[in-house]
Amino acid sequence: MSQPAVFFDRDGTLSREVGYVNHVRRIEAISGGPEAVRRLNDAGIPVVIVSNQAGAARGYFPQSLIDEVNAELSRQYELKGAHFDAIYYCPHLKGSNVPEFDVECDCRKPKTGMVDQAAAELDLDLWNSFMVGDKYSDAQLGFAMNGKGILVMTGYGRGELQWFQESWDRMPDLIAEDLTDVVDYVLKNLGL
Repeated sequence: MSQPAVFFDRDGTLSREVGYVNHVRRIEAISGGPEAVRRLNDAGIPVVIVSNQAGAARGYFPQSLIDEVNAELSRQYELKGAHFDAIYYCPHLKGSNVPEFDVECDCRKPKTGMVDQAAAELDLDLWNSFMVGDKYSDAQLGFAMNGKGILVMTGYGRGELQWFQESWDRMPDLIAEDLTDVVDYVLKNLGL
């Protein structure tokens, strides 16, 4: 039976925002992140990362670094008793000078390719799921999957809200100060 999940953006949401993470030593779990994810793990809610990672397409680092960085972030969370059920990323960027990445894909957020793949592979109920991130495109993905779109005020979140909300078609279902607020909202919505 399908179950709801919480999808998270990576940079600025689960990890401290540092711009393009071009070395594995630059990835650092965001304050309070492992504790928040552990609460979801303890409640039996799948936690999935979905992240746009166009740095390889821009030539800033090789694609292999994305996997190394994801492994290091997972390690940092695991040291504090938290885990991710799956990690998906989109390396594509239309107009890239790297032919393998110069693709008009269906996975670059806010398109639903990554969450659709996760739903198929992990038997997830997107309608009752949540998408959390520090950019409006993350909230838009939540809307596109017919779930809830959450904007968190870490990373780019506060600036996105202050400078761009006038242009938004719809406000996020939740504007959260941090991941603790996000998890409180998710657990309440799921009756847990």
